[in-house]
Amino acid sequence: MSVQELITDHLDLWTGAVTKKASSGRGRNGKIELTGVQKLRELILELAVRGKLVDQNPNDEPARMLLDEIDKDKAKLTRLGKLKKPKKYPQVSEEDHPFIIPSSWAWERMHRVFHKITDGTHRSPPNTESGDFLYVSAKNIKPEGVQLEGITYVTKSIHEEIYGRCNPEPEDLLYIKDGATTGIAAINNLDEPFSMLSSVALLKPHRELLSNKFLLYCLRAPFFYQEMRAGMTGVAITRVTLKKLNLALIPVPPIKEQHRIVQKVDELMALCDRLEQQTGDKLEAHETLVDTLLGTLTESENATELADNWARLAAHFDTLFSTEQSIDKLKQTILQLAVMGRLVEQDAGDESASELLDSITTEREELVKSGKMRPPKIPAKTDLQLSPPYPAPHNWSWARLGELFAIVTDGDHQAPPKSEEGVPFLVIGNLNTGRIDFAGCKYVNESYYSRLDWSRKPTNGDLLYTVTGSYGIPIKVLTSKAFCVQRHVAILRATASTPRDYVKLVLESEYGQSYAEEIATGIAQKTVPLTGLRKMPISLPPQAEQYRIVQKVDELIALCDQLKERLNQANETRSQLAEAAVDKALCQGNLHASIR
Repeated sequence: MSVQELITDHLDLWTGAVTKKASSGRGRNGKIELTGVQKLRELILELAVRGKLVDQNPNDEPARMLLDEIDKDKAKLTRLGKLKKPKKYPQVSEEDHPFIIPSSWAWERMHRVFHKITDGTHRSPPNTESGDFLYVSAKNIKPEGVQLEGITYVTKSIHEEIYGRCNPEPEDLLYIKDGATTGIAAINNLDEPFSMLSSVALLKPHRELLSNKFLLYCLRAPFFYQEMRAGMTGVAITRVTLKKLNLALIPVPPIKEQHRIVQKVDELMALCDRLEQQTGDKLEAHETLVDTLLGTLTESENATELADNWARLAAHFDTLFSTEQSIDKLKQTILQLAVMGRLVEQDAGDESASELLDSITTEREELVKSGKMRPPKIPAKTDLQLSPPYPAPHNWSWARLGELFAIVTDGDHQAPPKSEEGVPFLVIGNLNTGRIDFAGCKYVNESYYSRLDWSRKPTNGDLLYTVTGSYGIPIKVLTSKAFCVQRHVAILRATASTPRDYVKLVLESEYGQSYAEEIATGIAQKTVPLTGLRKMPISLPPQAEQYRIVQKVDELIALCDQLKERLNQANETRSQLAEAAVDKALCQGNLHASIR
C-alpha cells in the first residue's frame, strides 16, 4: 500500500476524527482541532524516520561512511581550534535501537551527528524593546522559524558574551528544550546574528553531509518527541538537558536518501495542508449554515413562522447537529427561545407574573423586619415597559434582577484567615464548571465564618454568579453544607418565591451572556459590577409557565447532551480507528510512498 492509498482509503478517518480544543476563561465554544489530519502528519514523519517512506537504493553510499566523513571533518575543525574536543559518550549497541531501520542506515547519538549542541545564556540579561542585537527566547520559536513579534534586544557587549558560546547561523536547527512548549523544532530563518536564552538549544549539522531538513523531521517525529518529553527534569520548569540531547539516538540514512525523504515528506505535508484546508472550509460552511438556521428561530415574529422555521431545521437535524459546536449553539438557541417566551405555549388562566413579584417583595420586607438584612436598594424599572431589551409575551412582566432576590451581594472583601480545616472557602476555580466543587478547596476557621453577615453565607437554593475572570457563570446551590465564597463571586440570596431555576436560565442564555459582556469593566481582568447585575432586565413569566419552561428546557438540554455523548463516542471510535490505521501502517515494512 502506498501512502497515497493510505490517505485516500481512510479519508473519512483523517477528516472525521476531530476534537474540541480546550478553552480557557468564559469561552464555551472552543475551536475544532483536526486530530485525524494531525495523526496523519505524525504518521508521515514516523514512516520517514523508519525508512518506510521511500525505496532504498543499493547504490547509495551507506550511512556508516557518511558518519566516518563527519568524524574526520570534526577532528579537523578540533585541530584548528574551531571546535572543542568532544566529550566521550557510550557507543550505540544493538539493544539501544528504538526500532529496526534499513541496513544502509545507522543509529547514532546526536553528539556524533551534530558538530555542536549547546544552548543560550543561563542568566537572563537586561533586554529592552530596542537595541543592538535580537534576543530570542522560546516564545519566539515557531515551527516555521524565528518569529519577531514581541522580540526584545540586548546590547552589543551582552550579545558578544552570549554569541561566543552560542552562535546561531542561517540553516542551523533550534529546539525548545524548557517548559510547556518543549519539542518545538525549527530551522533558523534569520540571516542576522542574534542572542538566545537557555530555553532554546542550538544544533549545528554538517552542511554538506547531512540534510538539516531531514534532521528537523527527526526532531519532530513522534518517537523522538516522546523520548524527550518522558525524560524531562526539574520542578518549577521541566527541561531536556544538553546531556540528554547529546545522548539521544536518531536514525541516519545515506545522504541521497535523506534528500528523497525530505522531498516526499514535503509533498505529503502539502497534501495534508490541502486536506486540512478543505475540511476547515467545510466545517466553517457548516457552522455558518447552523448559525443562519438557528437565527431564523429566535428572529421569528410569530408562532406560525417559528413552526415553519423549526420544521425546516428539523428536516436536516442529523446533518446540521453533527459537531460539538453546533450542539452547543442549539442549546443556546433553546435557552434564548425559553427566555423570549417562545418555547412553550402561554395559558390565559395562569396567575400573572406581577403576583409573583408582590410575593417576593413581601418576603423581602419580612426579612428586613426580622433584622436579618437592611432594606436593599431596588433598581427602578420605569423604563423597562417602554423599551424592553426584546419583545416578551403580553402576560409576562419585566423586572430588574435585584427585585427577584432578597439581596444581591458578594463574598467578603477582606482576605480571610487561612486554615487547614473548618468551613470551605470557594474561589472561581471551584465554580467555573457551573457546579460547586469542594475538591481541593481552601478553608476558613469557624470563628471567621460565624462573623460573616447572613447574606454572605450561601444556602441551599441560592444562586452564585462568577463576576471576575471567568465571569458570567451561574451556579445553583444544591447543598446544605456551610461554605463561603471569595469576593469575585456574587451571592444571589433567594426568598421562598424567587424563581431561581428560571433566572439561572436567563443568566445562561445568549441574552444573559451578552448583558454580562456589555457591563463588564476592566482591561486585564474583566469584572461584572454588582450595580449593573442588579439592574439586569428580566422578562418574567407567570409562575406556572416558568415551571413549564424549566421542564421543557431540561428535557431538550438532556436530549442535546445525549446527542453530544453519541457524537463524542463516534469521534472516539474514529480516533481509535485512525490510531489503528497508523499502527498497521508502521507494522508494514513494505509501505512506500510511490504516488501513482
